[in-house]
Amino acid sequence: MSETPEGLEEIDALVFPGQGTFDQCMAALNQTGLASAIQEWVSSGKPFLGVCLGLQVLFEKSEEGELPGLALFPGYVQKFSLERKLKIPHMGWNTVRFAQPESALIANLENEGEAFYFVHSYHVVPDDPDVIAAHFEYGLTGCAAIARGNLF
Repeated sequence: MSETPEGLEEIDALVFPGQGTFDQCMAALNQTGLASAIQEWVSSGKPFLGVCLGLQVLFEKSEEGELPGLALFPGYVQKFSLERKLKIPHMGWNTVRFAQPESALIANLENEGEAFYFVHSYHVVPDDPDVIAAHFEYGLTGCAAIARGNLF
């Protein structure tokens, strides 16, 4: 775990989990210098995995806040707005459909029907559909995972 950009120098791969709100997270990243450090990390070609809010901040903006994201992917984070009466947050086990079966992210998983646990009220909407590695279904077809080069 690192709370400063200097701590990233000692690791080979970066996992960015998330908890909290988009603006709260981006404010902390900006204040600590980790926002630019993460952008430099990704540009260096080292592996990066963003989970939950760690995925959301990779995009340009979020309906959850006002601060800009890291903008490593064009697109935004959208609050669930469902026509059917489904519980929000989307919480529980759900299967995903893989869009990039050759991706290192999903190399050792089954091609269809793999189940993952979801807890979210927001989902990412990439501008480029080619970065989508997996889809979920919950009143809509949403992006469950992204993959591009070293960035997951």
